[in-house]
Amino acid sequence: MKEEFKLEAAPLRYAGVATLLRRPLTNDPSGVDIALIGVPYDGATENRPGARHGPREIRNMSSLTRSVHHVTRVNPYELCNVADLGDVNFSNPFDLQQCFDDITDFYRRICAAGAVPLSVGGDHSVSFPILRAVAAERPVGMVHIDAHTDMSDHEFGHKFTHGTPFRRAVEGGLLDPERTIQIGIRGAQNSEESWQDSENAGIRVIYMEEFTSSGVEVVLDEVRRVVGQGPAYVSLDIDSLDPAFAPGTGTPEIGGLTPIQAQALIRGLAGLNLIGGDVVEVSPPFDPTGNTALVGATMLYEIVCVLADAVAREKSSQSAGYAKM
Repeated sequence: MKEEFKLEAAPLRYAGVATLLRRPLTNDPSGVDIALIGVPYDGATENRPGARHGPREIRNMSSLTRSVHHVTRVNPYELCNVADLGDVNFSNPFDLQQCFDDITDFYRRICAAGAVPLSVGGDHSVSFPILRAVAAERPVGMVHIDAHTDMSDHEFGHKFTHGTPFRRAVEGGLLDPERTIQIGIRGAQNSEESWQDSENAGIRVIYMEEFTSSGVEVVLDEVRRVVGQGPAYVSLDIDSLDPAFAPGTGTPEIGGLTPIQAQALIRGLAGLNLIGGDVVEVSPPFDPTGNTALVGATMLYEIVCVLADAVAREKSSQSAGYAKM
């Protein structure tokens, strides 16, 4: 019988093999509650590549992360078994559709084992093949934090790019647009298509100006109203933050979120029925300081805190249900 590989994190932050959020590295998803996964793919970008290097650099900057949250005092690793499941392996990195199939196949194995996936991209196109696995049984809602809606029908004649994933997800019945909210949208476009198509589909779009005038708490009230208590996915594009804080990304847009606003947004998702998430578009070559990857690792930690709370509540509910039988 083949023995599964598992590597424990080193106690010293500057020693050992770097892993996502310093969690143990394993190739066996059984018994894992939250699976941290790298998706090193940026073959669907139309301009500045480099996000394929995001997972590796976020692992490196994860060495600086700790466990107990200073605001909520939550330790997600006491609530759930969180592990690094490594990276999706691509059989042919030059074939976009094959790469998407490789991603979906990987995540089907994770979901079949009962683990909840939390991913690091990669460009934003990877959210679509991830959702093909996560939302295979029912459409899900989404909290999408980004400068762009990523709802275009095509870019330069191509249907599958980092500007089209959620258009494809809505068309495929994976994403419920009426339970989807997009926050931080801004920046000039060459056409109004992506904004109009989000709104026409029934997605709630909060442009950066509305976010600034309303404030985090009002926006979170709207998030809870839109998403409700159904299953929901969280997708954070690092370009949702102002490039003053996160310059290492493919499509920077000035006038964005500050890190503390993004953190408050994510923390406010506690209590939602979260079933997965991703942090995408960190492109280390455009930020030799490493700060963008550090921001990405920190946002990943914020998401794992609220995701662990959701998973723990679900496990508790199931246990209570079994006890009544």
